[in-house]
Amino acid sequence: MTDPRHPCTGFTGLMKRSLAEFFGTFCLVFAGTGAIVINDVSGGAVTHVGVALTFGLVVMVMIYVLSEVSGAHFNPAVTFGFWIAQRLPSTEIPRYLFSQCLGALSASLLLSLIFPGHPALGATFPQGTVLSSFILEFVMTLLLMFVILSVSTGSKEKGITAGIAIGGTVALEALFGGPISGASMNPARSLGPAVISARIDFLWIYLTAPFLGSLVSVGLCRFVQAEGCCGRLEKKSCR
Repeated sequence: MTDPRHPCTGFTGLMKRSLAEFFGTFCLVFAGTGAIVINDVSGGAVTHVGVALTFGLVVMVMIYVLSEVSGAHFNPAVTFGFWIAQRLPSTEIPRYLFSQCLGALSASLLLSLIFPGHPALGATFPQGTVLSSFILEFVMTLLLMFVILSVSTGSKEKGITAGIAIGGTVALEALFGGPISGASMNPARSLGPAVISARIDFLWIYLTAPFLGSLVSVGLCRFVQAEGCCGRLEKKSCR
């Protein structure tokens, strides 16, 4: 059973949504972690601000391009959040998560071919304590998911302001959280470079904290926003 709110239904719709999530996540990881790699090999030409803006801009652009196809999640924690909020059918979860992880792994594999000498390919590592990075990832994902739920209808980000709000949130969090936790907020974004570079020692942080942050965010949205903002019978946004 497919979500009737999607413009594409049936097998063709499933393939289009899967491809959109694959391509969107691929672009996010290729541009975002690519900016980190290029900053390293160029001696800091991109800068930390440039890396943060790259992540925010690529998310914003991909939302405008692909939101009407798949909802522009590009993030397993976001897909999980929409499911918890009863805005996405359970049958969609495996396809979304597989497409997102495959897109991230493909982007990191391509970066490893372009920059074969780079040791981490933009992987996320805690620069402070493990606890500080875990808390940062939890809180930043909570904030990101709250913004997404508030500017979306059903499981799709819609409207001219959605891309700006979500992309701006990603850039903001990367600006202040990046130097400590890497500001992933996205299990797929961390999975790709960690697996391809074989640097998985701290990967568990980025596979757990974002999901927990997304889970709590749905409860917060239901408490703060209008009644019924998250529920199977509601088709309006959380605003």
